[in-house]
Amino acid sequence: MRLLVTRPRMEAERTAAALRTRGHEVLIAPVLTIEPVTDATFDPTLFDGIIMTSGNAARALAMHPSLHRWLALPVVAVGGQTAQAARDAGFSAVSADGDAIDLLVLIQDRWAAGVRLLYLAGSDRSRDLAADLAPEGIHVETVVVYSAEAADRLPESVEDEIRGGTIDGVLHYSRRSTKIFLDCADAGGLSGFVQAPTHYCLSPRAAEPLAARQFSRIRVAPHPDETALLDLIAG
Repeated sequence: MRLLVTRPRMEAERTAAALRTRGHEVLIAPVLTIEPVTDATFDPTLFDGIIMTSGNAARALAMHPSLHRWLALPVVAVGGQTAQAARDAGFSAVSADGDAIDLLVLIQDRWAAGVRLLYLAGSDRSRDLAADLAPEGIHVETVVVYSAEAADRLPESVEDEIRGGTIDGVLHYSRRSTKIFLDCADAGGLSGFVQAPTHYCLSPRAAEPLAARQFSRIRVAPHPDETALLDLIAG
């Protein structure tokens, strides 16, 4: 199949490599650009652990001049890839398979009331973890360590491929990135063309903007992890 990956550049390259080993052709059109927030400040002595919901947080912290002060703290992370990014930065990470709900369960199993956790987040977030965990007596402080800037248009070459009907499938990983993809398609005059490919979504939430437009070719991974998504494409 000829597939389009819309993730940020670094994640897209990794996904593309995995797809190519499965025999697919892959185009990359990141709809989000990730930039670290270099002036983020926080005191590690105030916290008992770190929460990460994206590998971008680990990579941003890896560039922070005070990284060495944080490495002794335990990390909980959504998904194996986020946990691996944390390990690559030098942390001993614990992975919560699945989504944010699984992360909340892991945190409540691991820590008791009274702990203080630091949530290293992006500028755009789908959940308020501090509000979710406050009833359990778990204090969460959110610090933005990276921004995710939306694209205005898809690359011209990708627009041509979509217009020409040569894209068999598009991969979507979050609700926000799916919506940005559709906005970019609208800006390029592709609204009528982007319904033709099959849209492979990591989760029901990632599929919501497509369903809202009554797209008929939507497939959702049975579990919110990339292996399940790639297996869905093969099915």
